[in-house]
Amino acid sequence: MCHSTDSRPPAVENPGSVAEEGLIELTSQDGTAFSAFHARPGEPNGRGVVILPDIRGVHAYYQELARRFAEAGFAAVVLDYYGRTAGLGPRDDEFEWQPHFKQLVPDSVADDARAAVAWLTEQNPGVTVFSVGFCLGGGHSWRLAGSGLELAGSIGFYGLPGLAEDRLKDISAPLLLLLAGDDVATTQEDFAAFRGKLDDAGKPYEYKIYDGAPHSFFDGGAPEWKDISADAWQRLLDFTSRHAEPAV
Repeated sequence: MCHSTDSRPPAVENPGSVAEEGLIELTSQDGTAFSAFHARPGEPNGRGVVILPDIRGVHAYYQELARRFAEAGFAAVVLDYYGRTAGLGPRDDEFEWQPHFKQLVPDSVADDARAAVAWLTEQNPGVTVFSVGFCLGGGHSWRLAGSGLELAGSIGFYGLPGLAEDRLKDISAPLLLLLAGDDVATTQEDFAAFRGKLDDAGKPYEYKIYDGAPHSFFDGGAPEWKDISADAWQRLLDFTSRHAEPAV
């Protein structure tokens, strides 16, 4: 488990307004209805993000993160993983995710993300879409770069690289890897091996290892991780700015 209800995403410098937010219901390719949370910016920057959360799905932390993205100008959608087994969300700290996590299928996550991308582009014509994920969602985000979603880039925080390896040869978007030096979920050797495979396949990526940082360091409410959280947020903003296409 990554973030509790006490965790907070980093603050946005000079935040804009959030024009609209709330839970929505999307439909995946197989007809499954699943929950998502969206936040629409008052001052859009032409970019959008599909957020892949940690193992609990649409948790309060990620709803707040969607608001942060909207304050920074992004159209944001957080998807929930468990529509097929747990019904509609959202999920709180009491959600028993373990039995549902065991039934999660990567291709179903990709199908749900496809529905989220379609919704974002329908609601925000001309938007350039990125994926960004955390923990479980980090690996799924990197995997989406090879899943035919025409993303402009895929960002993962302390993700699980093994989730992306079956799509390695199909990756068509640049990756950003924001890694915890003291991650207990994935070893530095595993991360290094993943980067080596990306190098061998000729796939573009950037990475940053935050020495001494734990899994789930992206918490602006934790004083000891505030600075590296701010650095990771800025790297994300810079990455999306470089790889964004002008809105039409």
